[in-house]
Amino acid sequence: MSNTPAAKPGILDGVRVLDFTAMMSGPYCTRLMADLGAEVIKVEPPEGDYIRLRAPRREGRSTYFAQLNAGKKSLALDLKKPEAIALIREMVSKCDVVVENYRPGVMKRLGLDYTSLSALNPKLVYCSISGFGQEGDWAGRSAYAPVLHAASGYDMANLDYQEGDVERPLKNGIFVADVLGGSLAFGAVQSALFRAARTGEGDHVDLSLMDAMLGMLVYECQEAQFPAERRRPLYRPTKARDGFLLIAPVSQNNFEALARGTGHPEWITDPRFAVSQDREHHWGELMQLLDDWAGPQSAAECEAAMNAAGVPCSRYFTVREAMQLPPLQERQAFQTIDDGSGPFQVPNPAFRFARTAAHARNSVPALGGDGPALLGSLLGLSDERVAALRESRTLHVHG
Repeated sequence: MSNTPAAKPGILDGVRVLDFTAMMSGPYCTRLMADLGAEVIKVEPPEGDYIRLRAPRREGRSTYFAQLNAGKKSLALDLKKPEAIALIREMVSKCDVVVENYRPGVMKRLGLDYTSLSALNPKLVYCSISGFGQEGDWAGRSAYAPVLHAASGYDMANLDYQEGDVERPLKNGIFVADVLGGSLAFGAVQSALFRAARTGEGDHVDLSLMDAMLGMLVYECQEAQFPAERRRPLYRPTKARDGFLLIAPVSQNNFEALARGTGHPEWITDPRFAVSQDREHHWGELMQLLDDWAGPQSAAECEAAMNAAGVPCSRYFTVREAMQLPPLQERQAFQTIDDGSGPFQVPNPAFRFARTAAHARNSVPALGGDGPALLGSLLGLSDERVAALRESRTLHVHG
């Protein structure tokens, strides 16, 4: 199947974004905007976004960085220099959105906060992403995703769901807070852009990653206020001969289909399992019976039997395996891009539009590589002026 997207306009064609974000949450948000056609200008310090140094790397280029920043342009400025701040302020009148994830207070000290910039462009949508919000006792705290997983209760809730003698919160290398927060920031920016288009008035989005994490813990927030009489039953991995699968009979119909699909229709009338409340009381016994059924078979055979019966089920796949699964291939869920060190795949947005494009763009910016052209086209700076900015180390160009 071809990986070349059909030529369609982007919903955000013509929208220009100044992107003062680094690491993951902010870049995730602005990558989605670039996927929809926005011109995203990533304003980086002279040394660049730290993620540029993170593995996996090939020939000095990070594919981790590339996935988060595909389709953007890079402008490397030393914001400690007043002339760099003046350039940014001049650019703001030609932009629609600013996104930043500095620690609260940094942009204000630079004179680049919402109040300062909205005075130059009243339609500006300005999004600030932080760990705990822009104000309050915790606003100044450093807040990387693992810290937020700990602070929000997420890690302790996950620990409480484990079985056996697990005494310490589990390690987690998947940065849920960043991806969740970046996704919510993306949605909030689109809402503010819609309002700006209707009213001519921009807005300031204050996105707290802590708030995002608590918003995700739907059952857990309610159970914290109204403790359940007993632990709710959880689906657990069923062990087959060569691996594991997850079987999730979420409804009465699912359970009855499960009983028939495993060749045990007698479970339907078994007083331990006949209705949902009884199954909850005998959950461990039901899970053990599933292990007994699956044990002699391969995980693929078990999955096929459950799918044939109409029971929600999947084998456990690695990410490498999942990337090759038919639904992802059929939806063209991945885009092939090339950062100069060869082609590789990055995920497209999870959503599709019938009339417009939503996919990763095949370009990865070299640090500061777009600076001279941007300053010339947006601000009309001459080659001599650009050369002077480079000479003064205000503007940096690499690659």
